[in-house]
Amino acid sequence: MADTFQFDLVSPERRLASTEATSVLIPGAEGDMTAMADHAPVITTLRPGVLKVEGPEGTMDYVVTGGFAEISSRGISVLAERALPKGDMTQEHMDEMMEEAKNLYSKAQENFQNEPGPVDDAAKLMADMVAMGDEIGLSARQ
Repeated sequence: MADTFQFDLVSPERRLASTEATSVLIPGAEGDMTAMADHAPVITTLRPGVLKVEGPEGTMDYVVTGGFAEISSRGISVLAERALPKGDMTQEHMDEMMEEAKNLYSKAQENFQNEPGPVDDAAKLMADMVAMGDEIGLSARQ
């Protein structure tokens, strides 16, 4: 059996997971990464996507929309802006998340005219939300 490590997933509403894991696929802002036991310490920001946790008890998938992941010698801690078990994700949740992304994009366009950075970031967030919807089989109505 592969080495295990402690994995914790917390959102503002609740702790979603505290378990032993053998690997965690993290949807990082700079790209997906898989962390396993003895991974080099790193902190990364999350983009909207599916966090996949493999462990002795099977595979668990969580939908996350942002936050941070800290990989350390003690394990992996994920602090998500929003997180749900993939099986609990509904079209209503997806519509709500997409609406928040659209509002953020509109505000960025209004507040940052001729400043492409924040507007580009908001557009990327919307694109990530659409990709996440495709991955989990829900429509990201635009």
